[in-house]
Amino acid sequence: MSDLYRSAMHARIAKLPQLPPDLPGEEDEDEDEGSEAADTIGALPSLSTRHPTPRVPRTPNPEYAPLSGASFFSEAVQVNVPASKLDVRVYYTPPQTADSSPGSVMICHHGAGFAGLSFALFAKEVTKLSKGELGVLSIDARRHGKTMPTEESSDEDLSLEILVQDLCNLLQVVFPDTTAAPSLLLVGHSMGGAVVVDAVPHLLEARYRVSGVAVLDVVEGTALDALPHMPAILNSRPEGFDSVSDAIEWHITAHQIRNILSARVSVPSLVIPTPEPRVRGARAFTWRTPLHTTGPYWEGWFRGLSASFLAARTARLLVLAGTDRLDRELMIGQMQGKFQMVVVPNTGHMLHEDDPWTLAQTLVEFWRRNERVIVGIKKVGDL
Repeated sequence: MSDLYRSAMHARIAKLPQLPPDLPGEEDEDEDEGSEAADTIGALPSLSTRHPTPRVPRTPNPEYAPLSGASFFSEAVQVNVPASKLDVRVYYTPPQTADSSPGSVMICHHGAGFAGLSFALFAKEVTKLSKGELGVLSIDARRHGKTMPTEESSDEDLSLEILVQDLCNLLQVVFPDTTAAPSLLLVGHSMGGAVVVDAVPHLLEARYRVSGVAVLDVVEGTALDALPHMPAILNSRPEGFDSVSDAIEWHITAHQIRNILSARVSVPSLVIPTPEPRVRGARAFTWRTPLHTTGPYWEGWFRGLSASFLAARTARLLVLAGTDRLDRELMIGQMQGKFQMVVVPNTGHMLHEDDPWTLAQTLVEFWRRNERVIVGIKKVGDL
């Protein structure tokens, strides 16, 4: 194994899931239906008629039972966004201000394959630490979670340009009057980091006040280096699950998420009932967003991210799950003091789920420092 391949496979910032273990009961399933082993002499059936024993679905483990996200946000609503032809699922806790000011709202955009509830525990901690002054709005992107297309339109396009348009269109529906809109702190994880960074100039042009942008666990150089190996990694993921609890358990045992409580809230929105009719042996639940179908967009998400991040005309924060090497542009930018960087130890790629408490402290401090800056005075990162 080359050093490049080993580095990419083990990079904490790879943006897509690590190699997971097989689910119990995966081996030898449907070996007579087109597997490579079926083409070998050893796999030939005997002359007698074969009657394969049906696979018995796994019994759900109560330790991994799904949890509602109702206690983590004030409301969950579907927002019709005509400009994007989407019915967008939004999880929202509005800011509580002492006066009539619009306050501030943190806008959270998830990564590829995940959903808005991945910020559930984090959002509740933000509300607690800010004493309700900082609201939180977390969304399900197109082809993710409970966001659905309208007008019989297609939601297949996951290009960066379309995702940025979706976010801006949504905010224009939720906060139509820019003079009365709250200030916006944009937070994006992985793919979502690219979306919020590219959204900054569009929102500023529309006269929204953007107090900062935070990117969670994504570095352009490392992401691009890892992309060629992603198909092999994704092929090792299970195609489905016997139950939602089964999906939650897999995310924990495969170390995709290290916080059981967070996984019990966020994972249910990542899977859907397998469409009928199911092929023999298919699991009862399948992925809401099959990541292998998003391959054509991977490079577009991350190419140019560092330059766009450094050019954003607002305060900038990069939060990493480990001491991953910055690419050249970010390294120079850091030396020039163009952004703040924080490392959250003992976390994986889903750092906002693994340690929502530490991340909330970091983001609330970042918000307080930049929200108090008098208009016209440079913010952190505006050099």
